[in-house]
Amino acid sequence: MATRPWYLQPLTEMSDEEFGRWQQLVEARTGIYLPDHRRSFLLTSLAIRMRENGVKSYEEYYDWLLDGPRGMVEWATLVDRLTVHETRFFRHQPSFNLVADYIDNQLKLATGDNCLQMWSLGCATGEETWSLAMLADNCLKHDASAEFFSVFATDISLPALASAREGVYTSRRLDGMDPGLVDEYFIRLENDHYRVINRLRSRVCYSQLNVLDLNYSPLRGVHIIFCQNLLIYFSESMRRQLLDQLVDRLAPGGLLVLGPGEMINWDHPGLTRVAYDNTLAFTRT
Repeated sequence: MATRPWYLQPLTEMSDEEFGRWQQLVEARTGIYLPDHRRSFLLTSLAIRMRENGVKSYEEYYDWLLDGPRGMVEWATLVDRLTVHETRFFRHQPSFNLVADYIDNQLKLATGDNCLQMWSLGCATGEETWSLAMLADNCLKHDASAEFFSVFATDISLPALASAREGVYTSRRLDGMDPGLVDEYFIRLENDHYRVINRLRSRVCYSQLNVLDLNYSPLRGVHIIFCQNLLIYFSESMRRQLLDQLVDRLAPGGLLVLGPGEMINWDHPGLTRVAYDNTLAFTRT
């Protein structure tokens, strides 16, 4: 009887004790919390990588990940499997509308700066970051007093960052975008692919960052921090800790944009909630 392909084989059961060990490892190394209802997601992600490497048991794979430099190389690949890269250009339009309004009407009044610095956290494959860059360029290109803008983008996944840096997307990934923005900021390639123009690419810097290492980030005095669909992966206490650190990196008058519903009943003495429909955002006082 023929052996079924690996992708049709049932997942190996994981005991509660084993699941607890994996929970602790993932949270200790990334801050990501995996509640029990995400056990199947963890098992599927582990099983795919284990079968690719011919590893037979969760224990064997766990030990491999703890095996010095060899384990860290494999860990970098596994982390990419454990982080969801679902994103799209201008994913939450009201939040981008808020950013555009802030740049047009409030930035100089709030900060007095002519150089705009933005930070895209959990940038995945770059759609959010390029959206911010397009938006800023569109807002500032007719402003003679605007000297410069830059977007710093970070993510834990090296493969996602490589894709983001490349800045090449299929036409399907551009669905729903304003055709005028596509014409202005993309070059059409062969096989129905599009590449971000060099003028925009020169404004963006991608870098790997584990949010557990946020204290080591050199970024300070940032005018706009855009952090959406990232906090959902962390425990409540970790979310508050990360947000406190982000507030410290905002320039006075700077804008912090979160995903609606990502934080409930959270406030900070150094922030003021922004009244803008269907958004969750704060300015630093």
